[in-house]
Amino acid sequence: GCVPAAPPAGGLRGAKIYLDYPSVGATETILMAAVGAEGDTTIANVAQEPEVVDLAHFLISMGAKIEGAGTNSIYVRGTGSGGLGPTDFTIIPDRIEAGTFLVAGAITGSVLSLSPVVPSHLTAAIAKLQEMGCQVLLDGPERMRIIPTAALKPTDLTTLPYPGFPTDLQSQFVSLLAHAHGTSIVRETVFEKRMGTVSELKRMGANIKLIGSDTAIVEGGWMSGAPLLQGIDVTASDLRSGAALVLAGLAAEGVTTVHGLKHMDRGYCNFEGKLNALGANVRRIHTGDAREAR
Repeated sequence: GCVPAAPPAGGLRGAKIYLDYPSVGATETILMAAVGAEGDTTIANVAQEPEVVDLAHFLISMGAKIEGAGTNSIYVRGTGSGGLGPTDFTIIPDRIEAGTFLVAGAITGSVLSLSPVVPSHLTAAIAKLQEMGCQVLLDGPERMRIIPTAALKPTDLTTLPYPGFPTDLQSQFVSLLAHAHGTSIVRETVFEKRMGTVSELKRMGANIKLIGSDTAIVEGGWMSGAPLLQGIDVTASDLRSGAALVLAGLAAEGVTTVHGLKHMDRGYCNFEGKLNALGANVRRIHTGDAREAR
């Protein structure tokens, strides 16, 4: 659907706003609107994700007056129309891409070094990898290295707004937990219908049970390093599902063909190229050529 919207006569004006849920999209949208409004705006119960903080820093570099980004309240002194100027700005490294490659190292039993990264943005994901038996070492302020374990341990995780475990790494960790030795419980509390990866992993041979639409019981099937999953044709249901299924394919026996890459391409630049540079055998094909890949 669509939402008809038009600014009030005289333009936007500052206000006090309380978010019922600390949504990233809502926080960023209101933040940008508040910068261009006349007067002061206070936004309470905001998202604290690094991307929100980075957006605030970007706007500040353009001349915006913003305080509190990274806390639960943001204060904006509106500049009105024409109050911002050009700037040069470097965005932060993608923490979700970095987390995805950490899982790639863990699921394939490979030592990987990542740079540039901001380790503090990945605290929750690193903690879960360590609980599973992996080592995550900091080799510098913007470099980290994962040393996998031959026997992954199970762990439970619940997605939460930052600094909790990110929903955008949930699917990748479900693929990883399918290889652990024991039972893990994964709870999704941020987005609805975010367990689409489970049905495809089950078709590959994973032992996962869904409880309702937001909880997965993952019975890990690791045994003596033998491949657990079998390569088949699978379909990504969303952006992170695509990445999770590619990772599952890297650890599976045989060829895995992942359809629906249009979803994955929204969040990963040259994903297959980066994996191939690490020694993987991944290639992009047209749908009509899928049989040729087998």
